[in-house]
Amino acid sequence: MKRDERDRFPGALSLRGILRITAIAPVILASGALAGGPGEPSGHALPPLPYAADALEPVISATTIGYHYGKHHKGYIDNLNKLIAGTELADMPLEEIIAATAGKPDRIAIFNNAAQAWNHAFYWRSVSPAGGGEPPDALRRTIEASFGTVDACKKELAAAAAAQFGSGWAWLVLDGDTLRIVKTANAGNPMTEGMKPLLVIDVWEHAYYLDHQNRRADYVAGIIEKLINWQFALENMARR
Repeated sequence: MKRDERDRFPGALSLRGILRITAIAPVILASGALAGGPGEPSGHALPPLPYAADALEPVISATTIGYHYGKHHKGYIDNLNKLIAGTELADMPLEEIIAATAGKPDRIAIFNNAAQAWNHAFYWRSVSPAGGGEPPDALRRTIEASFGTVDACKKELAAAAAAQFGSGWAWLVLDGDTLRIVKTANAGNPMTEGMKPLLVIDVWEHAYYLDHQNRRADYVAGIIEKLINWQFALENMARR
C-alpha cells in the first residue's frame, strides 16, 4: 500500500507491518485469551490486572483503575465480541484481528475495538508499582545507542505523550535495530507500520483526568519517574 493510502487510512498495514504483527504475537501474553470452555461461547476475556487496583497510587488512583480497566477496557472487549460473533474473526487472537482489519474502512469498528483491547492490555504491563528508575543494563545500552542517553529517551517519550493531540498513545518501539519514540491517535498501534512495541503510555483523557484533570504532563511525568516498566520493555525487545 502506498504511503498516501496509509495516510487516508491510518491503520493500514504495510507488508512489513503484517510480518511484524505475526512476529510479535507472543509479546502480549496478557492481551485477553479466548474464553469459553466446552459448550460455552468463545470470545475474548478481560485479562486480569497484574497488580492490585490501588498499587499505582498516587500517580494512578484505584478510582481511575476502576473506570479505566473495569469500564473502558472491558467495554472494548465486550464490543469486539459482539462485532466478531459468527464471523471468520471470532476465534482469532487480537493481533490477528488487527492485521486482518487495519486500513479497511468497512471494518473500522472491529479494528478500533480490537486494537484498543490490545493497547490497554499492553499498557497495564507497561506500568508497575515496582517501575520507574533506570532501565536494566541491556536495555540501557540500546537506549543510549539510539537516543544518546536514558534522560534523552525519557524526555522524548514525555514530549510525545504531552504533544499527542486528542486521544492516543506514546510508544517506545523497536524499528529494525533502532529504538524510537512514536505516537498514535485513537486506537492506532505501531505494529501496523512494522514496528515492535516495547512499552506505551495511554494519553486518552480517561487514563488520567480523575486524578490530574487537564494536567496531562504531570500524569506522564509520574509514570516515567515512578511506574514505567523497563523490565517489560526489555522482555519485549528480547523477543525477536
